[in-house]
Amino acid sequence: MIVSVIVALDEAGTIGRDGGLPWHLPDDLRRFKATTMGHVLVMGRKTCQSIGRALPGRRALVLSRNPAFRPPEGVERVPDFGAALAHAAGAERLFVIGGAEVFRVAVPAADELLVTQVHATLPGDVRFPEVDWDAWWLVEEEFHPADERHAVAFSFRRFLRRD
Repeated sequence: MIVSVIVALDEAGTIGRDGGLPWHLPDDLRRFKATTMGHVLVMGRKTCQSIGRALPGRRALVLSRNPAFRPPEGVERVPDFGAALAHAAGAERLFVIGGAEVFRVAVPAADELLVTQVHATLPGDVRFPEVDWDAWWLVEEEFHPADERHAVAFSFRRFLRRD
């Protein structure tokens, strides 16, 4: 199984603000949907609550140690990242979609990082964990300028772990 981290972050590593995203990038949302469709998603409780529903066409696992936490219908609760990997055994790909604590645990186990790099520094209260970028190869990059639908420029970047 390929373990992929998929994240959008700004130049300062910001990934969230007030329980949501600090930007609106329709092309990034479209890429997220197309990339993750048919695969397993793993997220933390706060990310699950911010989405508020199961995403169609994908199996969703939410990490929560609280057995009383009830995720939305169609989302399965698992206690930790190891249990998520076990629940997803046999899947072709697993996408880790946030938040910060889940990313911190998942990056060391990831095979690839799919990063939407927002070319700005925006206010936010959640940051992506520190990454040793020397451990990763940048293998694809696609730049998108700001336009009438996107207030800021961004790049899609794909990193593979160096062996």
